[in-house]
Amino acid sequence: MERSIFAALVGGFLGIVTLGGLAFVHPESDNAANSQPTANPAAPPTPGPRPEGEWRLLDPVSYENISVFPVVAPYGQDTSAFLTLEEGLATGEVVVRERGSEEMVRGRDGRIIYLPQYSGASVNQLVLVNRSKRPLLLLAGELVSGGKQDRVIGKDRIVPVGAPPLPLDVFCVEHGRWTGSSQFAAALTIVHPSVREKAAVDKKQTEVWDAVRNGTTAKAAAPGAAAPQITANRLQYAIAGNANTEAYEKIYQSSAVGVSIDDFVNEVQRRFANATSGLKGERVVGVVVAYGGEVAWSDIFASADLFDHYWHKLLRSYAVEALARPTIRTVASRENASEFLRRLNGRETQETEPGVYRWSEITEGRLAEIELEALQPKPMKLHRLLLHRTS
Repeated sequence: MERSIFAALVGGFLGIVTLGGLAFVHPESDNAANSQPTANPAAPPTPGPRPEGEWRLLDPVSYENISVFPVVAPYGQDTSAFLTLEEGLATGEVVVRERGSEEMVRGRDGRIIYLPQYSGASVNQLVLVNRSKRPLLLLAGELVSGGKQDRVIGKDRIVPVGAPPLPLDVFCVEHGRWTGSSQFAAALTIVHPSVREKAAVDKKQTEVWDAVRNGTTAKAAAPGAAAPQITANRLQYAIAGNANTEAYEKIYQSSAVGVSIDDFVNEVQRRFANATSGLKGERVVGVVVAYGGEVAWSDIFASADLFDHYWHKLLRSYAVEALARPTIRTVASRENASEFLRRLNGRETQETEPGVYRWSEITEGRLAEIELEALQPKPMKLHRLLLHRTS
């Protein structure tokens, strides 16, 4: 009798352990469920690529009122399949025109045919054709120069191979000119964060112009803080010296702004290169940027190659923002910067072009996160922007 009771207890215990073990078995994904068995089921499975988002934050690179935290990863996606706007415009594989100047259509042989049009151009829309054999990556804030006014891209997106001429949403960053040819060229410029925020997040043309002419949209610093090196008054001198044409590039390359942006960029780049030169098994895929003690911005890419392509233009944009803000030599904490690596938990909106890309925006308080995910040739998050809104 005692033996029977003991056997029942042992059997019950083993049953509980078995059920408990089954509770920790994760369900297979649809892909795994539909896959074929391997030839050697006893062999250990081949490890797949490491998940995206496995980032590590390095100590900040600081100079004057800016701190740049390198974001590194031990892996990288293959982004060589994508064409950038700068490359496409330089080679002629990408064509941008004023809307209404010409109608661009594809002939039977795939070539672009230009047909004269008689409708008017539009400040906030251009026409783009990707005639390359690679999908085209566009980032919000990239500047194209020429046409009747210089414009910046309004939203991250991908233009697939063989797509029809695309009506492209843009924002003007050259108030005061409405003359010129219909053609555009690469400007090798990304506008600085205050302007980029107004285009990519707020999507308001008047606020984009205000950010161009005022330098920064950040709130005023506490009393006693050193004045910014690029002030609104100096920007007005630069505009006046440019025959009152508010062209973004001409304003911020003008000696009238009173400071060398290039010297500032070169010093930050020198320190950044020194801080990241000893990496082993990791590469830089992005940055988190702080001004004074405020963590304000981050750009992170799917690969180090993609980051390298945009880095100098991004650094110059960060430097312009730093020079337009008060000179507060406080270094932001690494803990606060790490917050910019987490996914936000808030209201999300999405836009999708099936089989091409998915764009999403999440807002949480004054934080905004924008992600661009390519769906072909394989799903990958090409670019992630997270910012602390200035208004």
